[in-house]
Amino acid sequence: MTRYVLMLEDSAAFEPWREMARAALQRAIPPEALDWRIRGGETDLFGQITDDGAGLEALTALPVAKTVTLRASCIALLRDLLCHSDPGRFALAYRIAWRVQSNPHLLEVTTDADIARARIMVRQNREDCHKMASFLRFREDPVQQCERRRFLAWFEPQHHILERIAPFFSKRFTDMDWMILTPRGSIRWDGKELVCSPEPCEQPELDDGFGELWDTYYASTFNPARVRTKAMRREMPGRYWKNLPETRLIPQLVAGAEARVRTMAEQELRPAPAFHERLRAREQRPAGPPLPDMAETLDVLARQIRICTACPLHCPATQAVVGEGPPDARIMIVGEQPGDQEDLAGRPFVGPAGQFLHEALAMAGIDRGTLYLTNAVKHFRFRLQGRRRIHQNPDAGHVVACRPWLEQEIALIRPKLIVSLGATALRALDGPGMAMSDVRGTSWTVGTGENTVRRLALAHPSWLLRLGKGTQGNSERRRFVEGLARVQDVPSPWEA
Repeated sequence: MTRYVLMLEDSAAFEPWREMARAALQRAIPPEALDWRIRGGETDLFGQITDDGAGLEALTALPVAKTVTLRASCIALLRDLLCHSDPGRFALAYRIAWRVQSNPHLLEVTTDADIARARIMVRQNREDCHKMASFLRFREDPVQQCERRRFLAWFEPQHHILERIAPFFSKRFTDMDWMILTPRGSIRWDGKELVCSPEPCEQPELDDGFGELWDTYYASTFNPARVRTKAMRREMPGRYWKNLPETRLIPQLVAGAEARVRTMAEQELRPAPAFHERLRAREQRPAGPPLPDMAETLDVLARQIRICTACPLHCPATQAVVGEGPPDARIMIVGEQPGDQEDLAGRPFVGPAGQFLHEALAMAGIDRGTLYLTNAVKHFRFRLQGRRRIHQNPDAGHVVACRPWLEQEIALIRPKLIVSLGATALRALDGPGMAMSDVRGTSWTVGTGENTVRRLALAHPSWLLRLGKGTQGNSERRRFVEGLARVQDVPSPWEA
């Protein structure tokens, strides 16, 4: 039997192997007739590559015997398999491709020796990707070659996973320029293009001046009561320690963990801070830190709102979103809270719900510039889902904390009509006793004498957007526009 020697680079390049494997399968070359070798991997006594068989040219010179097809699931398995660093991966991949020709359901036989080995190697590749995503540390490059700041990282993967892991880092760190250097190649991202190179790299000397600061942070967040040394070694094997700056602190932190836990247990139980007690009380809790004196103008009030810390929402939010509109507006519209775009822009009603409101106002014949727009809650409440910020409704405690700001806005503007959009705005203005389902689309009068104010309750635009453009959605949209059209019946301030 003629043996064919096929040379490949020691990398995860799938296409070169694929072309050679297709040529061999089309010519019905059995696995035992192929000798897959890594270029530079096997040399003789004089440093020459041993070649005791025919090469690729001799193989392709043979006539094509059949057509070869592989399922997408098989190609995906082989692609992942070739990311492994085992020199026998090329032969194993070809053997699986050869056997699948006669047994299309081979991949489903988990007890097959070749399939079991391939799946173990694929799992090891995935674990290597997980470790790289977990234990890689970026440091700022001291030698900047452009105006944008650039960051470097060094990692030593066990397998050829760079092309596979590169999209993760480009999505995770898309807002900065960086390079990841490894003995198996490099990844570069400049904000626009992701480039993977198979050229081996040498470990650079990196010192961005934040080593001591990072050590302090890591030591302060180390929880001695949750030390599990076996789990630590399993999740963070010793081969990764040399490239992690905090690992030199772990031995002394672990050694002192027992004493620190004992000291913590001996300390007297202290009552929770008043701030947390207010969170538990929800509606019954105080409104937070004492508010400044009554603001004389809307500009002064806006500056006070921007530094508000009366509830926890100020911590994750980008900024407080203050009201917007003329100081003598006769109509005030009160929404629920800022959304994602409002939080970034610092202006109310600029997101999808705000655009819908502007369109509805135009349909109702109302000039948006004559209105004062604000929200019952001034900070954006959200939860993170990957890189997205998903809107969450504010709770009663947040409404109570922001109510003094809304009351000051009303006192300064003295509107003739206040339109509440949604249940949260209704609760902020009239308390929890009034249900949205009972008053939606209706108007009523609040106060007496000079303090008389008409009220109108409407649905929130975001709810109408969620309904879509079906029968119910179109009906509710018409009802919303009709409700807005009623605000033109409000008398001017000089007519009151």
